[in-house]
Amino acid sequence: MKSFVIVLMMETAALAAGAPKSSVTFNKDVLPILQKNCQVCHRPGEVGPMAFLTYDGTRPWAKAMKEAVLTRKMPPWFADPQYGHYSNDRRLSDPDIKTLVAWVDAGAPEGDAKDKPAPVQWNDGWNIKPDVVFEVAKPYTVPASGTVDYTYFVIPTGFTKDTWVIDGEVRPGNRSVVHHATMYLRPPGSQWMKDAKPGEGYVPPPAQRGGRQFEAAANAGPKEDLRNEWFMGYVPGLFPQSYFDPTHKAAKLIPAGSDIVIEMHYTPSGKAAQDQSKVGLVLAKGLPEKRLVNLNVLDASFEIPANDPNYAGHASATFTQPVTLIYSQPHMHMRGKDMIMKLEYPTGESETLVSVPHYNYLWQNLYFENKPLEIPTGTKVDISCHWDNSINNPLNPDPTKSIRWGPQSFDEMLVGFVGVIVDRDVKPESLITRPKAAAKADVAVNGAN
Repeated sequence: MKSFVIVLMMETAALAAGAPKSSVTFNKDVLPILQKNCQVCHRPGEVGPMAFLTYDGTRPWAKAMKEAVLTRKMPPWFADPQYGHYSNDRRLSDPDIKTLVAWVDAGAPEGDAKDKPAPVQWNDGWNIKPDVVFEVAKPYTVPASGTVDYTYFVIPTGFTKDTWVIDGEVRPGNRSVVHHATMYLRPPGSQWMKDAKPGEGYVPPPAQRGGRQFEAAANAGPKEDLRNEWFMGYVPGLFPQSYFDPTHKAAKLIPAGSDIVIEMHYTPSGKAAQDQSKVGLVLAKGLPEKRLVNLNVLDASFEIPANDPNYAGHASATFTQPVTLIYSQPHMHMRGKDMIMKLEYPTGESETLVSVPHYNYLWQNLYFENKPLEIPTGTKVDISCHWDNSINNPLNPDPTKSIRWGPQSFDEMLVGFVGVIVDRDVKPESLITRPKAAAKADVAVNGAN
């Protein structure tokens, strides 16, 4: 950690020293950088706490912006650059950082209005253009305080035929109380959430919560059950990112007659509030070439000792047939410290999918491969991670407790998601096998977020 800080300080000093001395202005030089890299979050209704659309809105934050880009705190990106190449890499280039620093050092001048680029035309209220929108039937009241159990809303799709989706977004109704929101599919005949009434918030018994694929994995099933499929989600600090194939050649399937189940994790904000979240979907215009499936590699058997600053975890799963891998995503909770997701090929060779040496629970990034990876049968996804359950972890709510798997942020998880493209008729539950889970039978495994 000390060497990392020293390198960062040296890099920061070099960037600051190398800032161009020529006159830079907001309209000519800074605004194009903000449009490309920052406005996706920093605009009304999105996760950024301030808007960077105009000079007047940006100027008060100039000094803070300089510090954020020099330390690479912003834009948020946590993958180790020596491993992997990602199409959605959000890091600013060194020239862009130098330009922003020079602008601040020059007093943050506005410049000539004629130099301004045309404003970006953002979609009002969405980051997609949905063909269909499903909304929780009525506002749900979140109390001012306390712990709110995961609450589920069942929404019938009304789809009378198999429907393919090429893009989608879960849109929180009230970000101040929505910690995360996850969309699952419930196909016809499923007994999952059978007691939930459509349109009403439902808190099920513990054994029925979350996606059944997580429960199957935790209870020693060699193959996971994806009949109730994790579809997409909104997670902490999420800037708009899509759990879909960027080329739209592969799509996710919603079987005819399926219901949408939205899992809501509410966190009281100190005053009673209402939320009415919604889901937007972009539908394929015809039959897609391939199917996209989101798989998880997890372990639920861990128990992190109290006061342990570097407790190790491990999980793995093996592909039973060839797949094309397009993204990966590490997932832990507040005590998450680092995670490495690797591929171990049948030849004995290995490759790092993503390494996050300083995991930040507040920013759960998705990492899209620059070039999709063709994965042969027998390839293993191997995950190693560490948790910091010590007093030195500023996010740790209680270092004196030993911690096991659980749904709440103060519990923990060890999950690596991978998005894979397969033939349209492939059964998702047949795609991977995993070691028999070491989790005890009484572990109730929820959906991960």
